Amino acid sequence: MTNPFPGIPLIESPLFHGQRGSMGLTADEERIAIDLNERGYAVLDFPDPQIDARINRIKANLGPRYSGIDFADPQSDKTQGERRIQDAWKFDEDVRMIAANQAILDLLGKLYGRGAFPFQTLNFPVGTQQEAHTDAVHFSSLPERFMCGVWLAMEDIGPDAGPLFYLPGSHRWPLLTNSMIGRRGYGSELHSAQAPFAQGWRSLCDAYGATEETFLARKGQALIWTANLLHGGSRQNDTRLTRWSQVTHYYFDDCIYYTPAFSDEALGRLDLRNLKSIADGQPRPNTYLGEKVEGPGKKGFSAKPMRTLLRLRP
Repeated sequence: MTNPFPGIPLIESPLFHGQRGSMGLTADEERIAIDLNERGYAVLDFPDPQIDARINRIKANLGPRYSGIDFADPQSDKTQGERRIQDAWKFDEDVRMIAANQAILDLLGKLYGRGAFPFQTLNFPVGTQQEAHTDAVHFSSLPERFMCGVWLAMEDIGPDAGPLFYLPGSHRWPLLTNSMIGRRGYGSELHSAQAPFAQGWRSLCDAYGATEETFLARKGQALIWTANLLHGGSRQNDTRLTRWSQVTHYYFDDCIYYTPAFSDEALGRLDLRNLKSIADGQPRPNTYLGEKVEGPGKKGFSAKPMRTLLRLRP
């Protein structure tokens, strides 16, 4: 396939409908690709014959680590106490194997046109009850949009358990940046990286007349979402319920990986990420068209004065 826009994920390309026949997709993969292109998310059965056993072992291993939650008492409030564990793949092999599932990596590579690698996991025993947000303010790339999330339901999830929700089509809306909302990000400190962008997202929802949809998932179902899809956690009506799930975030090869909430792109001041792939443990350096990009330490692509960052033509 000849692709004139290799800097755009295939499933988000304006040429997608003309190119999809050349992407080497099966019928089900083509369904997933169309859903991602049109809605910003797609549902599939997680491709692992051992998934039930993995889920059971993860619950047994991680359950005692959520301090303040009494899983033994069916009447207890499950929304109190520790409600997430980040990067459990570092000590739980089943979490790692879910994140590094080869069938998922192969699928994402087809859909995006670049090799995928997992770089972060989040495990939850209950819902997040988060307001609508996009991952793009936390995890972004240059070129843009080469990031996605895969959410796995570890039990059947009903409407009272605080199910995941999303706004179909919102992935096509503008990517919010610090420059758009009038703030400096580089070197700033935030309790919540999402907070400065919340009003912008609410305004976009009003402008587009967006409607939330909930995902009442079956155990073993997964949801892939694109970088800019607005999503969150619904209100948990029954606090006695659990909502076990795992989120894995993926980047793609040959990109610059950074955190927009703490960056000022126009000045070249990027909060770069120093990443390793969960799949093979190998570093994934920041690169631009094959050239390695390095910043001065962990906190940024450049801290030089503005005039040294920009080349002015006479």
